[in-house]
Amino acid sequence: MNELSGKKWVSRFQGSNSTTTLSPTFESNVIAFLQSLKNAWAHVTISATQRPSERAYLMHWSWKLARALINPDNVPKKTGVNIEWCHRNGDGKIDRNKSIQAAKDMVIAYKMTNLNVAPALKSRHTEGNAIDMDITWVGSLELKNKKGETVIINSLQSSN
Repeated sequence: MNELSGKKWVSRFQGSNSTTTLSPTFESNVIAFLQSLKNAWAHVTISATQRPSERAYLMHWSWKLARALINPDNVPKKTGVNIEWCHRNGDGKIDRNKSIQAAKDMVIAYKMTNLNVAPALKSRHTEGNAIDMDITWVGSLELKNKKGETVIINSLQSSN
């Protein structure tokens, strides 16, 4: 039996923030980069690595439904995700406003309110080839690249 959409779905199909969930080749490159950052006294906070396809599905369709870009009864089903996007009123008819509000609640809980495009159904995150992280440092950042050469970053830190 399907369960109504809403913010409770956000805690399901959790993504990872561990490098161990990355694809092997990408993981080895990330580990080397993180070590270079550590050696340069940078501080790294990893927020996301691998994202299950089920989570990508929930994020994608809640974002679209929250913006009324799709009707709740037109959201495609996904095997293994027993969500009901259609909220109904007392007479059993689809209540579009309730359905959209539940999707908006999901978007808020996923922290996607400022996202200007729907999250991808398939992405580097679902493939295990992406990492989201914040890097902070003081002064210039001096890193060693793969060739052992020093790369100096003098620019200010940016959130972009």
